[in-house]
Amino acid sequence: MSITYKNAEEIEHLRVAGRLAGELLDYLTPFVKPGVTTNEINQLAHDYMVEVQGTVPATLGYGPPNYPPYPKSLCTSVNHQVCHGIPNDKPLKKGDIVNLDVTGIKDGWHGDSSRMFLVGECSIAAKRLCQVTYEAMWQGIMRVKPGVRLGDIGFAIQTFAEKHGYSVVREFCGHGIGRKFHEEPQVMHYGRPGTMEELKPGMVFTIEPMINIGKRDIKDGAEKDGWSIVTRDHSLSAQWEHMVAVTETGYEVLTLSAGSPPIPDFVPQHQPAQVNA
Repeated sequence: MSITYKNAEEIEHLRVAGRLAGELLDYLTPFVKPGVTTNEINQLAHDYMVEVQGTVPATLGYGPPNYPPYPKSLCTSVNHQVCHGIPNDKPLKKGDIVNLDVTGIKDGWHGDSSRMFLVGECSIAAKRLCQVTYEAMWQGIMRVKPGVRLGDIGFAIQTFAEKHGYSVVREFCGHGIGRKFHEEPQVMHYGRPGTMEELKPGMVFTIEPMINIGKRDIKDGAEKDGWSIVTRDHSLSAQWEHMVAVTETGYEVLTLSAGSPPIPDFVPQHQPAQVNA
């Protein structure tokens, strides 16, 4: 499968879908607190997507080869769950961390984003992991421009995370996105500079590092539900995700919204460039 390059009209569709994904996370934010179940969050997300945003939950019924259809409208990965956690009836408790990963389809185009949430007062270690993972994502994003290679992005994320004593999950990666949920290229969150595909204007992909406080090894979740992935050593894991378009001069983050966390101070401020046809 080859990389698809989006023109200005297609980027605008992705810009709308991306913004809606960010706004869905904004909407869900006040509900993430001790005592709420991830099933309740799932229902809130589903209703908001369908009834307010007019989007289709991309995860509901999604199933690549050898996977059962995913049964919910978002992913909720709690504490040592790395990704693809399935919402359930277990209440969140004070001190938990949880990743909400949402993907909506608007007019045939996908918007995909995720954030970490602290449930009540959390440990210093949990807060630091979530913050460093967020900054690691931005270390990758800020490298995006024509002529850079995907290995440069992965190297920036990996070195930043490891400098802080964390490990990077290698079995899952970011991905191209558009009319299809998962397209080429695969965007690794580790790597060597100057390797893999060269970035060109019109490419759109996610950057979504999964970073562990312990070792990088993972395994299938204890639920044996066909989806949940957990850390092998049961240590905490965090993930953030944005959708990024390569512009003529740099990048545009498509999933920013009014409630997005502040961009780190180390990221050079720029005006998002429009992608030309």
